[in-house]
Amino acid sequence: MANSIMASSKPLIFLSSSSTQPNRIINLPKLAKLPQIPKPISSSSSLSTKALSFSSATVKSLALIAALAPPSMAEAMEKAQLFDFNLTLPIIVVEFLFLMFALDKVYYSPLGNFMDKRDSEIKEKLASVKDTSTEVKALDEQAAAVMRAARAEIAAALNKMKKETQVEVEEQLAEGRKKVEAELQEALASLEKQKEETIKALDSQIAALSEDIVKKVLPS
Repeated sequence: MANSIMASSKPLIFLSSSSTQPNRIINLPKLAKLPQIPKPISSSSSLSTKALSFSSATVKSLALIAALAPPSMAEAMEKAQLFDFNLTLPIIVVEFLFLMFALDKVYYSPLGNFMDKRDSEIKEKLASVKDTSTEVKALDEQAAAVMRAARAEIAAALNKMKKETQVEVEEQLAEGRKKVEAELQEALASLEKQKEETIKALDSQIAALSEDIVKKVLPS
């Protein structure tokens, strides 16, 4: 493709193409002249003002060129602008910092306070348990002393009951022995009396039998 540019008050760009595409004429306004780079000046303020004027004019010129450029050139410039430094990165950083600040105030700080409070409560409970350990020991000692005293009282009561029971049993045994001995004496006396009566009866019978025998043996 051969391009021919004719300069005038309103420059025209004639694009000659092959027979398949018609010729297109694009009217472009005059572009502002690019500012010339000034010579170095010793003053820092003048350098900064010159640099600012140069950058602003350059940006305007580039923007105008991008607006009136062909589509292919505009796409290339848009692709190039993707890597230009703009305010997106600072805004993202500020948003990230704001998000971290909000999370810290809304989530992390309350959570940290809750965990600290819980740790302090657990420590207080452990301290109270340690403090009451002496009281628990004292109560255990008191309970052991009460148990020992109760066991001693129970043992003394059992011994007393054993002694009293033994005395009662001995008394009852003595009374039983006396009764048995008395009954035995009565039984022996009755037997002796019956023996004497039986002997007397036998003597009388023997005498009668002997008389009968004598009478039968000796004739009268």
